[in-house]
Amino acid sequence: MAASTAFKDRNLIAVIGDEDSITGLLLAGVGHVNEQQKKNFLVVDSKTPVATIESTFNEYTERKDIAILLINQHIAEKIRPTVDKYTKAFPTLLEIPSKDHPYDPSKDSILKRVQKLFGE
Repeated sequence: MAASTAFKDRNLIAVIGDEDSITGLLLAGVGHVNEQQKKNFLVVDSKTPVATIESTFNEYTERKDIAILLINQHIAEKIRPTVDKYTKAFPTLLEIPSKDHPYDPSKDSILKRVQKLFGE
């Protein structure tokens, strides 16, 4: 009972991704802007500083209204040490492919942890 009440306010999906991924997810209805004008998505391009990506990742993982954080795998590679250190259950972190960068399971930090648990 206590666990369900602790996470009842987590009802958003946040996204850190390239323009195509963000556009598709926004068209699917993922976008949200709260009362403080904070968005739940960050469009990353070649000019986006790594510090901005990392600070947004940290902000999204601390927010209490986000249940799932999606990040393009090629963008996660830019902040890999930060992504690898993240171990909380909520928000759940999922690395996703993009149109120009296919998914590589050998780079996925979550999959690596699962494989370690099963001794693979």
